[in-house]
Amino acid sequence: MKTKRNVSGLIVVLLLVSVLFTACGGASDNGEISNEKDNASSNSSAQTDSNVTASADKIVVFQSKVEIIDQLEALAIDYEEETGVEVEVWGTTGDDYLQQLRIRLSNNQGPTVFSLAPGSESSELAPYLANLSDISFADDIADGMADVMDGKLVGVPYTVEGFGVVYNKSMIDPSTVTDIDAFKAMLKEKQAEGINGFSLSQESYFMIGHILNTPFALVDDPKTFTEDLIAGEVTMNDSEEFVEFAELMVDVRENSVSPLDVNYDIQTGDFATGKTASIHQGNWVYGMFADYDMDFEMGMMPLPIAGNNSIAVSVPSSWYVNSQASAEEIQAGQDFLEWLYTSENGQRYLSEEFGFIPILKSVESTNLDPLSAEVARYTAEGKTIDWPMSTYWPAGIVDVYLVPVAEEFFTTDMDADELLTKLSEAFVEAGK
Repeated sequence: MKTKRNVSGLIVVLLLVSVLFTACGGASDNGEISNEKDNASSNSSAQTDSNVTASADKIVVFQSKVEIIDQLEALAIDYEEETGVEVEVWGTTGDDYLQQLRIRLSNNQGPTVFSLAPGSESSELAPYLANLSDISFADDIADGMADVMDGKLVGVPYTVEGFGVVYNKSMIDPSTVTDIDAFKAMLKEKQAEGINGFSLSQESYFMIGHILNTPFALVDDPKTFTEDLIAGEVTMNDSEEFVEFAELMVDVRENSVSPLDVNYDIQTGDFATGKTASIHQGNWVYGMFADYDMDFEMGMMPLPIAGNNSIAVSVPSSWYVNSQASAEEIQAGQDFLEWLYTSENGQRYLSEEFGFIPILKSVESTNLDPLSAEVARYTAEGKTIDWPMSTYWPAGIVDVYLVPVAEEFFTTDMDADELLTKLSEAFVEAGK
């Protein structure tokens, strides 16, 4: 089902995204790097200035995107064959990735190269982020996408991604589902047909993190609102955007299959086989359909609350190099990123195997899958909202504080007002 589409204008698309990021306080200037980080960066820079070109013969890569784990392991084999450097890929379930990473870094057993969401996660772990400013393609990264702290490049973005309601075009006409009442009607109509109208899944971000991002992105000032929410000065119950969100969640609970009974594989499998009409996912999900003979076209539409006509677009994750590693390992980690973004085979993995939209201004892609093409289209049309969940939410809040509330909601008759109260309280607790 891959669609070949000429996207020579993708650089313009990426620049549009970068303007969005700059306006919303995206991935750059995420905060002060601690003294420990300054020392580590200074040490690594000094070592580089001293012509330290030796590279370790093995690196460890640890990252959170489960969708690309098989492809990354294949890449590791190719990389060793081409460079002689072994790449050990650590696996993760995704949900507990950040906690695993924190523990390993704090115990001085961290990976060489790892991923974080630029924003609250990278700011929290700033002492472990090496200075990558001298990487050869630094100036080629699309404006506003790099993770920059104190004027230093510390994070190289994976790609630009977008999420919303991924739908089966043979079952849903998006022009008829533009508000919450229409969405509710669609759920009931599909339920009567024996089809699950809309599916979440039990993994933390797929159950509550991504979908809760939308009302945050729709309020007038997401940063101030989140700060006030954490301080206990406002609650979600007072916001129209959140009230509609909670009402929609009640209808999802009453008229859809419980996400507690659906994991990622089931969610995508049921969509691919026509058992589910729509799922809340992003363009990254397309790779999950590779093993299915799908006979329908798919698209992506906004979650229709509070007049929203946009999908959420941002940089999901960036690569970082462990500043606490040896000089040789730091160099090897940077060499790995150089190869990934500048070699022919590395770029092939990024675009064809990982399905990433390019983040280098000099690189074009002519093989965007249908969902990535949708992200590019919404971005070009200016119909995008940001990811406050990455930029402003307390690090780790989804797994530790929001998931228990969502699990309680989906197993009880909790009403919309109580859901918002408990979610608001979770932000206060996470911010302590």
